[in-house]
Parts: sequence; C-alpha cells; structure tokens
Amino acid sequence: MSTAEITFSDQHLAGNIFGHNEENLRLLEKRFNVEVVARGNIVRITGDDGNVERARAFLDGLFKSGEEGLVIDKVDFQASIEDAGREEGPPRNELTRISVPNRKRFVQARTEGQNEYVKALAASDMVIAIGPAGTGKTYLAMAYAVSALTSGDTSRIMLTRPAVEAGESLGFLPGTLVEKISPYLRPLYDALYEMVGIDKIQRYIDTGIIEVVPLAYMRGRTLNDAFIILDEAQNSTSEQMRMFLTRMGFNSKVVVTGDITQVDLPQRKRSGLIIINRILQGIPGIRFCYFTEKDVVRHDLVQKIVRAYEKWDQDNRESKES
Repeated sequence: MSTAEITFSDQHLAGNIFGHNEENLRLLEKRFNVEVVARGNIVRITGDDGNVERARAFLDGLFKSGEEGLVIDKVDFQASIEDAGREEGPPRNELTRISVPNRKRFVQARTEGQNEYVKALAASDMVIAIGPAGTGKTYLAMAYAVSALTSGDTSRIMLTRPAVEAGESLGFLPGTLVEKISPYLRPLYDALYEMVGIDKIQRYIDTGIIEVVPLAYMRGRTLNDAFIILDEAQNSTSEQMRMFLTRMGFNSKVVVTGDITQVDLPQRKRSGLIIINRILQGIPGIRFCYFTEKDVVRHDLVQKIVRAYEKWDQDNRESKES
C-alpha cells in the first residue's frame, strides 16, 4: 500500500475535475481500485503502488489539460477515465490534439488508433477510415476540417452522406426530398454545432463556406480548395464511390469514413467502401486507417457490443464454411 498527495494550484479547476459532490472522484476510485480523499484543492490517493501511480498520473494529466484551456465537464471526465483504464496506447500527454474554435479549445485523440488517424489527416490528401461505431472516425475528421477552415488552410468544408435506409423507406416519410434526407445528415450538423456553435455554422452554411448534402448531389462538381468528408461510406455503391472520389480538385483533402460490417445496401449492390479497400491500397497520397473495438470511446458497453458482434459474425462465417 502507498499514498500519493496532489495539490492543485487552481481550486476552481480542481472543483471541475472533482465533479458535483465529488462524483468524478468516485469514478476514479472504481476505475483504479484506490481510495481518494479530497480536502479543498488537495487530493490524497491510497492503494496499491501501481494503481496509485496510474490514478495520480491521470489526475495530473487532466489538470494540465484544464490549464491549457480544456473545459472539463462530466462527460469529458467519464470518457477520459474510460480511456485511462486501458492498458494499450500511448500516454495521454503523447496524444495528438486538434485546435477548434469552441469553448473546449481543442479535441484530443484518445487511443493509439485515433492518434495515428489524426497524424494521417495531417500528412495525406486522402484518408480512408474504416472501423466500428464510436471510434471517432467522423468526429475527428470534422474537428480537423473545422481547424483547417479557421486557420485558413482550406476555404470551405463539404460534408456528405449516402441517403440509404436502415430498415425504413424514405418514400413513406412525410415532406419534401430535402426534409426526407435531413435525418441522415443530422449527425453531421450535430458535430458542427458542438465545435463551432449554431449561429456561426448557420452563417457558414448560408454563405456556402460549409455544405452538408446527400451524396447524390455531388455529381458533376469539381471541388477545389475544400475539405471533403464522406460519412457512412459503406452505404455508397461502387458507382457512387467512384463518382465521389473523382470530385476532388486542387488543394483539397478527402476523408472517407465507414464501417464495412454495417452495410445497409440491397444485397445486389456492392459497397463502394469495400471495393476501394481492395483496389486503392498502396497508392501514394492515400492513407488507410483501421479502427477496432479498442478505439471505441463511447460508453464501455459499446466496446463490448462491438466485440460480441464481431465474434458472432466470425462464428457464422466458420459455420458456413464447415
């Protein structure tokens, strides 16, 4: 058994980290199997040597992030502590950050896979990210696009998704075509609102600096000086994918994200994401990034669900082959 004591220089920031009624510290105790006692801006951690050191390093890293401008709320703390409990991946202070113009000031990669993805976004003109839900594929691409826009590295952002039904029919939804496809684009709007703010985003949309459109509307365009993101690319057909990739103009960056295990296309249609995963490998300037359940940064149950489905798919394949 050992004890470590930490004194935080900013009591207000320490209070944010501790949480309401010190609820965050209770999460810390559970995750690292330690006992934590707070008095003012001083925290005492007691437990096994290794656990105490990991808990201390976690709090030190979080406090440093707060000093650098990250506004720490309950959701941030919970997500960070889930990441800290994993054995894999580089230390928090070695993970890449993306500057964004919101109240938190930056978005940080949280896993080794995300770290490599952010580095690929910086180094390559075309990045193709494949992996399960909750791994930050789209969110990090959006953050990088917003950062590029605010820094002047790009003049506009184009966000697109295929409007493919997941068990429902568009034809039975009320309203015009634009109203029907709006639910498919809503996740992109939500991420933008979080990073930039509703008022500014609306101005950007009104002036064409940011466009959020269904994939079918991309035909015939050439996009220069743009950051272009295709989300849910597993639901694009091979023809749509070919059309999309050839929209890329000069001084543009393209990011394609999707999960090849969640294709909602009719069986007779081939997924464009699966095809480019086979035929574009090794082309200079194109970088493939692959995520696993280890990169899931949502509730820890999501990681377990992803793992369970992967096992189920593997068992089904093996039973068909035998």
